[in-house]
Amino acid sequence: CMSNSDKKKNFKRDRSPCSPSRVLHLRQIPSDVTEAEVISLGLPFGKVTNLLMLKGKSQAFLEMASEEAAVSMVNYYTPAVAQLRHQPVYIQYSNHRELKTDNLPNQARVQAALQAVNAMQSGNLALTADGELLPGQGSVLRVIVENLFYPVTLEVLYQVFSKFGSVLKIVTFTKNNQFQALLQYADPMNAFYAKMGLDGQNIYTACCTLRVDFSKLNSLKVKYNNDKSRDFTRFDLPSGNGQPPLEPSMPAAYGTQNVIFPPYVGATGYAPAMGFAQGAGLSVPALPGGLGSLAVTTPAVSGHMTTPGVTGVPGNSVLLVTNLNPEVITPDGLFILFGVYGDVHRVKIMFKKKENALVQMADANQAQLAINYLNGQRLYGRVLRTTFSKYQTVQLPCEGQQDQGLTKDYSNSPLHRFRKPGSKNFQNIFPPSATLHLANIPPSVTVDDLKNLFENVGSTVKAFRFLQKDCKMALIQLGCVEEALHALIELHNYDLGENHHLRVSFSRCTI
Repeated sequence: CMSNSDKKKNFKRDRSPCSPSRVLHLRQIPSDVTEAEVISLGLPFGKVTNLLMLKGKSQAFLEMASEEAAVSMVNYYTPAVAQLRHQPVYIQYSNHRELKTDNLPNQARVQAALQAVNAMQSGNLALTADGELLPGQGSVLRVIVENLFYPVTLEVLYQVFSKFGSVLKIVTFTKNNQFQALLQYADPMNAFYAKMGLDGQNIYTACCTLRVDFSKLNSLKVKYNNDKSRDFTRFDLPSGNGQPPLEPSMPAAYGTQNVIFPPYVGATGYAPAMGFAQGAGLSVPALPGGLGSLAVTTPAVSGHMTTPGVTGVPGNSVLLVTNLNPEVITPDGLFILFGVYGDVHRVKIMFKKKENALVQMADANQAQLAINYLNGQRLYGRVLRTTFSKYQTVQLPCEGQQDQGLTKDYSNSPLHRFRKPGSKNFQNIFPPSATLHLANIPPSVTVDDLKNLFENVGSTVKAFRFLQKDCKMALIQLGCVEEALHALIELHNYDLGENHHLRVSFSRCTI
């Protein structure tokens, strides 16, 4: 029989603090793990501001810069267990609100590691005194794979390099009997992080070594989407062999086993470390210097792309969207938001569980793009989860069936951005950002008119700039990415008068 004191001890040990905190408690960390390795767990979710290692107890406390970053980290690592040195690490909120370690011994190494991390994240290692990237450090990387014991495909490269940011294009080829690739990021700093973090790493255990350097090219021009080249912003490109465009843009058959795709975290520009199911671990470090390993035990001949806890079908055009705010979300709002990355045909908010919705895109390519860019974004105070649905189509309610307007058909909507083949919109697909691109502004609308419009929907306007002398287009920078998501939903297609409806999209530029 267990005594009351023993019960209290067990309860205290097993309970998980419900109240979110920016301080996280990590348990069962390996005894030989370094400070930098523990910090690297938090990096993909935001800035790490402090660390306390309790190696004797195999525990650590990790302090994030914001509670939002900590929540994102806990949400991600709840279904997908974190790993250090191929051992599971358990993460939960701490009862501490902040870490005070100034007077503690052995903190010099922690501070040195944090300073190195902050230098990386602020780009100091890649910037000149004038704040510009060093010569030759653009957004295109040249990748050579040495010791090619297992085949490395375009999809494997996409999986590994997407950890550090949004990969736009990949071209693979063989030169001097070596498998090589050119890979273009959306931002040069993403390329810099990837170069520093992946150069010299092995994709698989003791083989397939990556040699990564900057290319002299400023951008890549991809003509075909196939197994040798891919433009992830252009799902209308032909495959080059007389066949229709590839579907989906990220095939279901990967060269790896049960790939778990992490959410993209907009605040950092790159995604959390990728994991493998059944205990095998693919842990991509966010920093150079061997903070982790890309090693996996064996590459499977075939596999399937999965998301923890979801049994969806890759290649499907229907998305399952969960963790929505039922008080605010509407079918029209989801239509506008997901319409940034493809043409939405139908939306269904679940009648009995309004936190969940189905969004049917025009095809599987657009569905994959929406997952890549929107999964993990904050919307109306919640972290959005977007995966493939098990359903192949969204059914409209039968006549007389109670629905409360939760299901809508947008198949013939004039607001589809990609209905015209060859539209410029295919070339202007960017991740959510705090800066929005505004178009179709009538001559009579002033700077103050537009600022007031955005402030009236709850946005904080940080900066504004017209792009042309005739003031038809502009950039507006808001307080954060979440504000930009809200504003885009509220104001895209807003009637400005004079037969002008405002067009709103995410911008790759900042003001």
